[in-house]
Amino acid sequence: MIHPLQKDIRANKDESRVPMLQHFFKTGKGQYAEGDIFLGLTVPLVRTLVKKHLAQISLDDIEEILQSKYHEERLAALIALVTMVRKGTLSTSDASAVYLRNTGKINNWDLVDTSVVDIVGAYCAQKKSIAVLKKLAVSKLLWERRIAMVATLYHIRRGSNTEAFTIASLLLKDDHDLIQKAVGWMLRESGKYVSREELVAYIQSNIRTIRPTTLRYAIEHLPKEARAYYLEMRRVYSRNLKFST
Repeated sequence: MIHPLQKDIRANKDESRVPMLQHFFKTGKGQYAEGDIFLGLTVPLVRTLVKKHLAQISLDDIEEILQSKYHEERLAALIALVTMVRKGTLSTSDASAVYLRNTGKINNWDLVDTSVVDIVGAYCAQKKSIAVLKKLAVSKLLWERRIAMVATLYHIRRGSNTEAFTIASLLLKDDHDLIQKAVGWMLRESGKYVSREELVAYIQSNIRTIRPTTLRYAIEHLPKEARAYYLEMRRVYSRNLKFST
């Protein structure tokens, strides 16, 4: 049975926007979101429709909507889940249980980034354990690895970078661009919210292994001279590595 929220989403489809979204979210053959289907709705419209139907959405409904083939419907389910947690009508424990059962459906960066902080990040902070993030960080599934990294933003915004540094260290050698960007993003945020000095110390300790993309993201808020210094240091180590192999 199709939930009224899904009916409303489908009634508001905009086919003119679909090609752009398919290109932007890499749905082509061999790309990271191959085969994902879009209806063309804007994110603000999806949020409006979720708000309209929120009172009639149960946790079971959310899990069922997460199985949808349509990207915007899965996004709507996650927005509903986050909203319920923020309102206090759903525990982070129950929300995380649904979330972690359905990571295969949270299968694009926008779906992860929209939802993971207030659900999995908050749950780990509440439990005072990032064991689940460590497990996800070594997963073969790209989206689980991104979930692990971005979830640490919850801790970062509350003054702790230990969790971010721990998960980053598990992912520094990851080959996927989306993971490199996520690691760099969290490192950058740790410098912004927690300690620039500790960020610099982390970069210096890992300059031999940190990927260029990760490094560029991580140092984005550092002074121009510092950015140039670390990029050059990384290039030197990269050159030396090539010559020694």
